[in-house]
Amino acid sequence: MIVPLQSRGRSGVIAEFPIKRRQSLLLSTVEGFKEDEVAKILGISESDVNSHVAAARSAIEDALCARVLIIEDESIIALHIKQIVENLGHETIAIVRTRAEAVAKAREERPELVLADISLADGSSGIDAVKDILAEQSVPVIFITAFPERLLTGERPEPTYLITKPFEPETVIATIGQALLMHRESDINSQAA
Repeated sequence: MIVPLQSRGRSGVIAEFPIKRRQSLLLSTVEGFKEDEVAKILGISESDVNSHVAAARSAIEDALCARVLIIEDESIIALHIKQIVENLGHETIAIVRTRAEAVAKAREERPELVLADISLADGSSGIDAVKDILAEQSVPVIFITAFPERLLTGERPEPTYLITKPFEPETVIATIGQALLMHRESDINSQAA
């Protein structure tokens, strides 16, 4: 698992942990010490080490979880994407099939990630839906489409990622992680500036 660590005076998820929790997590996961060894190093019980590591992992998972809007008009594909999203621990706030539904749901729910197809049910465009959403909020976008050439015009909305259909679940998983981490790192850097 990739976790933003403290860098150049900016804090990340781990930097905000109480010291024993941070030490327990880093000694066991990064340094590879066994629980009994961590307990001896820190002068605490093994049950305390277990408790600290479990709490740290839970906090990291919570910090990396996102509310996801899926814009996809093909039900089977939408459900497959939803399954991938939720297996990663994220929340699917809605699956929508048109530009109007996408914009309305994004306005109402404020997603932290948008996964969008290009060709939608009513003939509307996922690209236009994303442009409308990005005009109102900053959110990472991943296009999952069978028509990547429609995005490769040099005028696509930014920030976006592109996955072509048919897709491999591993590609979606990796891209979701990359998009969220890059967006959150960017938010941390802009807040620190």
